[in-house]
Amino acid sequence: MKLLFINGVNLNMTGIREKDVYGSHTLDEINCEIVNHFADDECEFYQSNNEGDICTAIQCAEHFDGIILNAGAYTHYSYAIRDAIASIKTPVVEVHMSNVHSREDFRKTSVISEVCKGVICGFGKNSYILAGESFKL
Repeated sequence: MKLLFINGVNLNMTGIREKDVYGSHTLDEINCEIVNHFADDECEFYQSNNEGDICTAIQCAEHFDGIILNAGAYTHYSYAIRDAIASIKTPVVEVHMSNVHSREDFRKTSVISEVCKGVICGFGKNSYILAGESFKL
Protein backbone atom coordinates (compact mmCIF):
# COMPACT_ATOMS: atom_id res chain seq x y z
CA MET A 1 0.00 0.00 0.00
CA LYS A 2 1.18 3.48 -0.83
CA LEU A 3 0.13 6.30 1.52
CA LEU A 4 0.70 10.03 1.30
CA PHE A 5 0.67 12.00 4.55
CA ILE A 6 0.03 15.71 3.95
CA ASN A 7 0.41 18.24 6.75
CA GLY A 8 -0.74 21.79 6.34
CA VAL A 9 -0.21 25.17 7.85
CA ASN A 10 1.80 25.45 11.09
CA LEU A 11 2.23 21.69 11.49
CA ASN A 12 5.95 22.18 10.90
CA MET A 13 5.87 23.69 14.41
CA THR A 14 4.54 20.50 16.01
CA GLY A 15 6.51 19.70 19.14
CA ILE A 16 7.35 23.39 19.59
CA ARG A 17 4.00 25.17 19.79
CA GLU A 18 1.15 24.39 22.16
CA LYS A 19 2.66 21.17 23.49
CA ASP A 20 -0.33 20.70 25.77
CA VAL A 21 -2.54 20.44 22.67
CA TYR A 22 -0.28 18.83 20.04
CA GLY A 23 2.29 16.98 22.13
CA SER A 24 6.05 17.29 22.38
CA HIS A 25 7.03 15.15 19.38
CA THR A 26 8.20 16.99 16.28
CA LEU A 27 6.61 16.29 12.92
CA ASP A 28 9.80 14.46 11.84
CA GLU A 29 9.59 12.23 14.92
CA ILE A 30 5.92 11.51 14.22
CA ASN A 31 6.76 10.68 10.60
CA CYS A 32 9.45 8.22 11.77
CA GLU A 33 6.90 6.47 13.98
CA ILE A 34 4.52 6.26 11.04
CA VAL A 35 7.21 4.71 8.83
CA ASN A 36 8.00 2.16 11.55
CA HIS A 37 4.34 1.29 11.98
CA PHE A 38 3.76 0.88 8.24
CA ALA A 39 7.02 -0.98 7.63
CA ASP A 40 5.45 -3.17 4.92
CA ASP A 41 3.94 -0.20 3.11
CA GLU A 42 5.31 2.83 1.30
CA CYS A 43 4.80 6.17 3.06
CA GLU A 44 5.57 9.60 1.71
CA PHE A 45 5.31 12.87 3.60
CA TYR A 46 4.60 16.42 2.53
CA GLN A 47 4.21 19.59 4.60
CA SER A 48 3.49 23.10 3.42
CA ASN A 49 2.21 26.33 4.88
CA ASN A 50 0.96 27.32 1.41
CA GLU A 51 -2.60 26.48 0.44
CA GLY A 52 -1.89 26.21 -3.30
CA ASP A 53 1.03 23.85 -2.75
CA ILE A 54 -1.21 21.57 -0.69
CA CYS A 55 -3.78 21.59 -3.50
CA THR A 56 -1.07 20.63 -6.00
CA ALA A 57 0.14 17.79 -3.77
CA ILE A 58 -3.42 16.47 -3.55
CA GLN A 59 -3.96 16.77 -7.31
CA CYS A 60 -0.70 14.89 -8.04
CA ALA A 61 -1.49 11.95 -5.74
CA GLU A 62 -3.20 9.66 -8.24
CA HIS A 63 -0.56 6.94 -7.75
CA PHE A 64 -1.28 6.64 -4.00
CA ASP A 65 -3.80 4.28 -2.43
CA GLY A 66 -4.78 6.92 0.11
CA ILE A 67 -4.05 10.36 1.48
CA ILE A 68 -3.96 11.21 5.16
CA LEU A 69 -4.52 14.97 5.42
CA ASN A 70 -4.06 17.23 8.40
CA ALA A 71 -4.84 20.57 6.80
CA GLY A 72 -4.44 22.48 10.06
CA ALA A 73 -6.37 25.73 10.13
CA TYR A 74 -7.12 25.37 6.40
CA THR A 75 -9.63 22.70 7.45
CA HIS A 76 -12.04 25.39 8.57
CA TYR A 77 -12.07 27.67 5.53
CA SER A 78 -10.14 26.37 2.52
CA TYR A 79 -12.59 25.75 -0.28
CA ALA A 80 -9.56 25.41 -2.56
CA ILE A 81 -8.34 22.34 -0.64
CA ARG A 82 -11.91 21.01 -0.49
CA ASP A 83 -12.22 21.33 -4.27
CA ALA A 84 -8.83 19.68 -4.81
CA ILE A 85 -9.98 16.67 -2.76
CA ALA A 86 -13.28 16.53 -4.65
CA SER A 87 -11.45 16.54 -7.98
CA ILE A 88 -9.45 13.33 -7.40
CA LYS A 89 -10.28 9.63 -7.10
CA THR A 90 -7.71 8.88 -4.38
CA PRO A 91 -9.54 8.64 -1.04
CA VAL A 92 -8.61 11.14 1.68
CA VAL A 93 -8.94 10.80 5.45
CA GLU A 94 -9.05 14.07 7.39
CA VAL A 95 -6.90 13.99 10.53
CA HIS A 96 -6.48 16.18 13.60
CA MET A 97 -4.24 15.42 16.56
CA SER A 98 -6.49 17.29 18.98
CA ASN A 99 -10.19 16.70 19.53
CA VAL A 100 -11.41 19.69 17.54
CA HIS A 101 -14.92 19.22 18.96
CA SER A 102 -13.72 20.05 22.47
CA ARG A 103 -11.96 23.24 21.42
CA GLU A 104 -12.97 26.67 20.12
CA ASP A 105 -16.21 26.87 18.15
CA PHE A 106 -14.51 27.77 14.86
CA ARG A 107 -12.54 24.49 14.99
CA LYS A 108 -15.77 22.46 15.04
CA THR A 109 -16.51 23.32 11.41
CA SER A 110 -14.68 21.56 8.59
CA VAL A 111 -15.24 22.48 4.96
CA ILE A 112 -13.30 19.40 3.82
CA SER A 113 -15.04 16.62 5.79
CA GLU A 114 -17.86 16.07 3.32
CA VAL A 115 -15.42 15.19 0.52
CA CYS A 116 -13.25 12.92 2.68
CA LYS A 117 -13.61 9.17 3.27
CA GLY A 118 -13.64 9.83 7.02
CA VAL A 119 -12.37 11.95 9.88
CA ILE A 120 -10.14 10.96 12.79
CA CYS A 121 -9.39 13.37 15.63
CA GLY A 122 -8.32 13.47 19.22
CA PHE A 123 -5.74 10.68 19.37
CA GLY A 124 -2.63 12.85 19.19
CA LYS A 125 0.09 11.55 16.90
CA ASN A 126 -1.74 8.21 16.73
CA SER A 127 -4.49 9.88 14.69
CA TYR A 128 -2.20 9.51 11.66
CA ILE A 129 -1.69 5.78 12.24
CA LEU A 130 -5.42 5.18 12.76
CA ALA A 131 -6.14 7.03 9.52
CA GLY A 132 -3.56 5.00 7.64
CA GLU A 133 -4.96 1.76 9.04
CA SER A 134 -8.41 2.72 7.77
CA PHE A 135 -7.21 2.09 4.21
CA LYS A 136 -6.60 -1.56 5.12
CA LEU A 137 -10.22 -2.16 6.15
